[in-house]
Amino acid sequence: MGPTRAQLIEVVEPAVNAAGYDLVEVEFRREPHAFVLRVFIDLLEAEAGVAGGVTVADCERASRTVSAALDVADPITVKYSLEVSSPGLDRPLRRLSDYRKFAGRRARLKLHDPVEGRRNFAGVLRDAADGIVHIEADGREFALPHAAIIKAHLEYDL
Repeated sequence: MGPTRAQLIEVVEPAVNAAGYDLVEVEFRREPHAFVLRVFIDLLEAEAGVAGGVTVADCERASRTVSAALDVADPITVKYSLEVSSPGLDRPLRRLSDYRKFAGRRARLKLHDPVEGRRNFAGVLRDAADGIVHIEADGREFALPHAAIIKAHLEYDL
């Protein structure tokens, strides 16, 4: 069995930060031909207003730093490929600060345990504080425990 998401974040996040970026998410999965570790990065908060966002050069720089950290910590015991990229338009949301940063934007959230009989919510993020994410969905606001969210991402409007 591979490393947990928390174990990967523990190794990858400091390396991404040391390279000058913010860790958005990590994914480790078996794909048809090999295992893949995907690391999604973004510009630091102070640089978030930079036009163009994450570049290929940014991904290469972060990849070198992350690769070195993984070589030292060695949390993955199987052969794998490392991919570093921007989070894209449907950016994953992981930390409470992500929900605050994107307040006013549309998002989809999936919960481990139901709240008011629901596990899936799609709507507009309103706020996040004290471990609670507020989302307006279906004409009303829901207060969802951050710890109960198993998957969340922004929705994009074209």
